[in-house]
Amino acid sequence: MLIAAASGRALAASARRGGFAPLVADRFGDLDTLAAAQKHVLADLARPIDGNRLMAALDTLDDGGGAIGVVCGTGFEDRADLLTRLAARWPLLGTDPATIAALKDPIAFARLCTEAKVPHPQTSLSPPAQGEGWLVKRMGGAGGWHIRAASDGERGEGVYYQRRVAGRAVSALLLGNGARIMVLGFSEQWTAPTARHPYRYGGAVRPVALDAPMRTAMEAAVARLGQRLPLRGLGSADFLAGGEQFQLLEINPRPGATLDLFEPEAGSLFALHVAACSGRLPECVPRLDGAMADAIVYAERTIAAVPALVWPDWIADRPAPESRIEKDQPLCSVFARADTAEAARRLLAERCARVHALMVEVA
Repeated sequence: MLIAAASGRALAASARRGGFAPLVADRFGDLDTLAAAQKHVLADLARPIDGNRLMAALDTLDDGGGAIGVVCGTGFEDRADLLTRLAARWPLLGTDPATIAALKDPIAFARLCTEAKVPHPQTSLSPPAQGEGWLVKRMGGAGGWHIRAASDGERGEGVYYQRRVAGRAVSALLLGNGARIMVLGFSEQWTAPTARHPYRYGGAVRPVALDAPMRTAMEAAVARLGQRLPLRGLGSADFLAGGEQFQLLEINPRPGATLDLFEPEAGSLFALHVAACSGRLPECVPRLDGAMADAIVYAERTIAAVPALVWPDWIADRPAPESRIEKDQPLCSVFARADTAEAARRLLAERCARVHALMVEVA
């Protein structure tokens, strides 16, 4: 199975557990990605993706022509044209390019939410007269890097404006078969802000303390959208929840950042994704015990050459020795399991601090 993503480690590991041989193109080539992949090539999947180079990279991986399909992760949100090219060469296992383009059109998505009676923030392609209380976002952006306050954000083509709303950031992991969407679980997310990127993704934890009416309302909103969207495979719905109200910010029609949190002890989310793309949904949500949290650790300073280290087993996305990590770029991912979400977050914070201390020691 071909996998193309900015970081392919989580997809490759889940694919391996599901019985697939992952052929991975990503931009990092981390040690654990290489361990999970049957074959791997480095591909420049930073925005904008060079479509010709990616096609060549995937052809290199599939040199025997035996790949049964291609699964795309983060990095293709604004490239429906490239997804169409991929689909002409291999079976594309995921939501179709036209639906992705519609979901990432902010005005079309707002209209869809209105038709489905799903609460969502006010959205505009034109800058507001007063920027206070508004955000500016890049169409097809991911990871929060692209979000700014409208009062000091970017202008021009390819951006839109959304009224700021308050609440906890709650994400629903989705699985669709083209006719119906089921919610596999909820996670709560947080940011790792910098001066230039105040909404940069930081991490997530599950389970989330949601009262029954709120959870039911969110699931019902997703179900209504599922009647209008041929979502196939894994995806996510990002909400802001406050009090007894919520608003839906966006739907990401691809496997995303919380894949590790919901990987079952027995089974594979990747296998569920492939089955759902063929129309088959599981009879019940996979069971998950306890709580789990994960976070991205970003480099606090440029690391000219990562030393050869024996990484703890609670670290993933382990950079290869001699890798250069620029300041504020991802260094690795950290995980923590505990009985409760609060305990998992405490342990996660301790482990992130240990990684930062380690990088100071070896610098």
